[in-house]
Amino acid sequence: MRILVVEDEHKIAHALKKGLEQEHFSVDVVYTGTDGYDFASTGDYDVILLDVMLPGMNGVDVSDRLRKDRVDTPILMLTAKSELEDKVAGLNSGADDYLTKPFAFEELLARIRALLRRPPVAVEDELMCSDLNLNTQSYFVSRNGKEISLTRKEFALLEYLMRNKGKILTKEQIITHVWDYDSDILENTVEKYIGYLRTKIDSPFPKSKKLIQTVRGFGYKIFV
Repeated sequence: MRILVVEDEHKIAHALKKGLEQEHFSVDVVYTGTDGYDFASTGDYDVILLDVMLPGMNGVDVSDRLRKDRVDTPILMLTAKSELEDKVAGLNSGADDYLTKPFAFEELLARIRALLRRPPVAVEDELMCSDLNLNTQSYFVSRNGKEISLTRKEFALLEYLMRNKGKILTKEQIITHVWDYDSDILENTVEKYIGYLRTKIDSPFPKSKKLIQTVRGFGYKIFV
């Protein structure tokens, strides 16, 4: 899952990025409202964490413009302001939730997951493809009852494939959704990680069908 953090306080932004990446999210960070609007309106994000007091364009204006542009990505506003009128302004601008600083990271994480469970995203905690299971809360992956150990990036890639099971995903789609904007991605990075996954979820199970398939000239898909 991919998150955009729009926060002008670099220390807070870096702490959020580090914490969310430890929870297997892919995270992009920008520090101005103008950049936040540009990234949010052109990128493929699952949640936007949006500070209110921002240089260039404040968070309320960013949210309002995104909604007018029909960008329906869930927005969680982060701000030091706690007055009722500020919360109302944020929610009226199109934000889905509001969290006042300072906050516990555990509460932020719970609110993000709550947003991901809402339509149209409707993100499930338990994913299944044939005899392969993945739990996004516990990060437990198993096939045919046998636990599979994955790195964070392998987990993120497998989760993206499983959320789009049966669909052909191009390398560009995979890179955009699984890797951060600033990541140094080589031409064969996706191929390497697909190979890592096959080694862990297909090769050890010769009696089960191969789940990860290459669609030559197009990309990859995971069978239902």
